[in-house]
Amino acid sequence: MKKLILGLFILTLTFTNVLNAQTSKQDQHSHNYVVLTKKIPQLQPIILTAEALAKEDGKSFGDFQAIICGKTVQDIKDNEMMKDFIEKAEKAHVKIVVCGFSLKKFKVNKKDIPIELEVVDNGILHDFQLQKKGYLSIEL
Repeated sequence: MKKLILGLFILTLTFTNVLNAQTSKQDQHSHNYVVLTKKIPQLQPIILTAEALAKEDGKSFGDFQAIICGKTVQDIKDNEMMKDFIEKAEKAHVKIVVCGFSLKKFKVNKKDIPIELEVVDNGILHDFQLQKKGYLSIEL
């Protein structure tokens, strides 16, 4: 629990600092975010951060994606555990994305994961592509 709270605090602080550094540009367009994580429980502070940023950004809040990569993709098959994260993410307008490369590496069939999750071929590449489009990014 302490790690979740600390993670949320660090995530919020990081995003706040980045946002303050770009105040004039941000008033003119949407704010888009991407978080790359290797641990499913980190979805909780990620979603809370998205909710805080949505309040702060108001109408300029854009897209928010959480990319799951690494061995933790094996846990995505646990529909009971993922159900709560998926519901909270949908309410917070957070898209949960799964790394297809990780699915292959750890032998997880796409058919075994919840249909609400988007699968991309390569989560790290997807993250870089979003950064090139101007998304603010952090890796946990």
